Order: sequence, then C-alpha cells, then structure tokens
Amino acid sequence: MSSQEDESAGGGSEPAEPSSSPSTEIGTTSGDIITVTIGATVPTGFEHTAAEEIKEKIGVDARISKDRGRVFFPITTDKLFQVHLLRSVDNLFVVVEEYHHYQFKESKEETLMELQQLASTLPWTNALEVWKQNGTLKKKKGHRRGGNTAKSKPNCEGVGGSMASTEQQELPQENSAPEGWAGDTQAMETSTQDSDETGHGSKLIKFRVTCNRAGDKHSFSSNEAARDFGGAVQEFFQWKADMTKFDIEVLLNIHNEEVVIGIALTEESLHRRNISHFGPTTLRSTLCYGMLRLCKPQASDIILDPMCGTGAIPLEGAIEFNHSFYVAGDNNDMAVNRTVNNICHIQKRRADKGSMSGLPIDTVQWDLCSLPIRTSSVDIIITDMPFGKRMGSRKKNWDLYPSCLREMARVCRPGSGKAVLLTQDKKCFSKAISRMGGLWRKQHTVWVNVGGLHAGVYLLKRTGAVFGQTPEDVYESRGLTLVFSLV
Repeated sequence: MSSQEDESAGGGSEPAEPSSSPSTEIGTTSGDIITVTIGATVPTGFEHTAAEEIKEKIGVDARISKDRGRVFFPITTDKLFQVHLLRSVDNLFVVVEEYHHYQFKESKEETLMELQQLASTLPWTNALEVWKQNGTLKKKKGHRRGGNTAKSKPNCEGVGGSMASTEQQELPQENSAPEGWAGDTQAMETSTQDSDETGHGSKLIKFRVTCNRAGDKHSFSSNEAARDFGGAVQEFFQWKADMTKFDIEVLLNIHNEEVVIGIALTEESLHRRNISHFGPTTLRSTLCYGMLRLCKPQASDIILDPMCGTGAIPLEGAIEFNHSFYVAGDNNDMAVNRTVNNICHIQKRRADKGSMSGLPIDTVQWDLCSLPIRTSSVDIIITDMPFGKRMGSRKKNWDLYPSCLREMARVCRPGSGKAVLLTQDKKCFSKAISRMGGLWRKQHTVWVNVGGLHAGVYLLKRTGAVFGQTPEDVYESRGLTLVFSLV
C-alpha cells in the first residue's frame, strides 16, 4: 500500500541522542577515497543471487537484510561505477546510518519528536559526497523517479507516448516501496531554500523524504514519519523540497525495529534497462537475470524461451551470458513483434555507442506444443508460464502445463538438460510435474514476488530417459487450443 501527499513541516527541536546506539561507523575516509555502505533492493527470493553477483564482480561480501528484498555491502568510491553495472539489483542507495534494534517510544508524539531530533545528529557528510560523485557517473535522465513519469521521462527509441504510459501502468510498484514491501510508503514535501556551492556559483538544492515502513507495532504512520523527519532535514540543511523535480531523495526505511536512513543513487529502477516495447506480463530484467543465473548457462549452450512474450528473458541472457545462443518464440504475432522490436532497440543502442550491435538471439513464431525444433537439441529451457491471471486461465492451465512439459522434455537433452520455469499456479504445476515424473525431476524452488503475486521459480532437471520410451510420452491434451500467450 502506498500513498503520497504534500505536508508542511513545523519547526524542529534541539538535537538529541538517538534512542538506540547505531551500528558500526558507516563511512570512513582515506585520502580522496571514501568507504561507505551501499544498500540495494533486489527481487524477493533472489537475495542470495544478488550477494553472489556482488562477491563475484565487486569482490566484497554482501549482508542480506532481515526484510526480504534488500542487501547491503561496503564499497569505496573508486569502485562506485561498478555498482551500477550489477544486473541483479533494482534500486541503489548510500546508507547514512542504520540501527538494527531501534527502540521506538510508546507515545507517537515522543517517537516523532525523536525522529526530528535524529536528523541533525546523523553523519551525512560521506553519503552526500558519494551522492555528488554518483551524479558524475551517469547522464541525467530527466527528473528522478517518483515524479510525473509521463511528462518528465523521455521516450525510448522507437517507443511512442502510449508505450511509455503502458510501462508506467504495468510496473507502478517500482516508483514507491521495493517489491514485497508489506507496509506503507509516504513522501513528504516542505518548503525552504538553500544554495549548493558549485563551480558556477550557487545552485538551489531540492529534495524529498520517502518513508518505507513495515510492521504492525509502530504508533505512527509513514506519512507522519516522513513529515516530521523531513521537516527536521529541511531545517538542518535549508534545502527546498519538491516532490517531482527533486535532486536528492532521502530514504527513511523502517522494518519493525530496523531503521535505515539513506540517499537514493538511482533515478529509476535498474530493471527497466532492456525493454522498450512492453506487454501486460513483462518480467523485470532483474528477475530474468536471477532465473538465468539459477540455471548457470555455459558457453555454446542452446537456450530456449518457448513463451517469450516481449523477450525479456532471452534479451537479458543474450546481453549478460552472451556465449550461449538464445531462441525466443511465441504463438502470438504481437508477442513476436514486440520481441523483435526490443531486440532491434538494444542493437541500435549498442551500435550508437560504438559497440558490436549483434546479439546471439533469434525469434520464431510457433505452436508451443509442437515446436519446430529437433529432439534432444536444447540445453536449457527458461520461460515465464501463464499464471491464469492476466493471461490465459487456471482451467486451461490443467491441459497446457502437461503438454508444455512433455514438449519441453522432447527438445531438451536427456541427462544434462535443465528447465527454469516461473509460475504462480503452483497446484496445477505440481500436478503436471507429477504426471511428467519420468521426464523431469524438480531440484530447487525459489519463491518470489511478481507484481504482488506469490510465485515460484522451479529448477527442473531432465532425466536420462529417452523420449518416446516412457508412459509420459503418450500423454495427449484434451483438445486444447492455444489461443493465448505472454503478450
């Protein structure tokens, strides 16, 4: 649940010590190099995947937060650019301070007064320096997320205004709390002025405070916390608040007794990186990366997405795991066209930057249950299956799922082939897997949140059984006609 409203904050109080001792010092300086803690929101369920990627690419250990969908890791400013290259994170922020066991007062008035006093006691210096350095790493893409997206965000190449509004409609949760957040979100706005010294004189700094709160033992709402804490921030810095065209977004994240204060480093969620032509069930690129990493693609692997929709999964794979070859297919011509357009968009973007424009990917329109692919020729199958919510129906899934698994088993290599399948229709999928027991073995399940739906990412292993020699091979669907796809 999220909400937004403009509030005018009253005067702050004298600084006071926080009610709970903070964790170890967040930022330390060594010459021109600053060491800080970076927080990242990630797809729920793939926190360990994000930690593995951080260790692999940056060389530091990440700490997984108690509330799902967040990881924290130390970084020095000379490696700050590497943080933006991570494929598993949605949003990034630099931690100002964190409290693991913050003791809130029983009285709402006392708690809000304490939040006001807290603002002036925090170690803002290093976090603000990282925010400044972060701004030089990337071009400004318009106003920061949370504002009027339809007016301020420029259109992607080849995408008109109607497509941009579709993106905003399909993925609204990314403009507020991280996915899976069980509490409420509130941003506050106050009015004041300040100047930031630059090489050209003074510049007016605009800010807003966003409070993400989860837990049922708080005496205050996120609106009240954002209003009072934000009022103290604006009084301390003398900044001007602006809800839509702000330069700095201060984050107040409260999860039960855990309190984290941070400054946002991303203008919009990093999961939007690949797709320009959206469909009603387009997967986030960060979730696609988690699914791909789960199946560990190897060089020269043939990877198939038989229900590609807009091509989010094979596109992410072709960019990040480009030593494999990807075949994206769907039975709906609109889905195939969107996939082709998204591929062309990425190729043009790469060509404009002077890099190789080619991608190891091809697109085909086909019948899902009768694929034009040779038996035992595919190494990995990875796809987002219809949930029966926005696409298809639960009733049709009872016929579709067994037929899909049977055809997938035919084209997948016996003994070594794998499948990573995403679905929220857990009951139907479990039944289908039991029917296909001679062809598939379930190895692992990752539970994720997809647009508020509790879904499973299933890792399957193809058995060594030769297709055509098991009872499952003779399964026939009961006159099912595939009239839907992930468009």
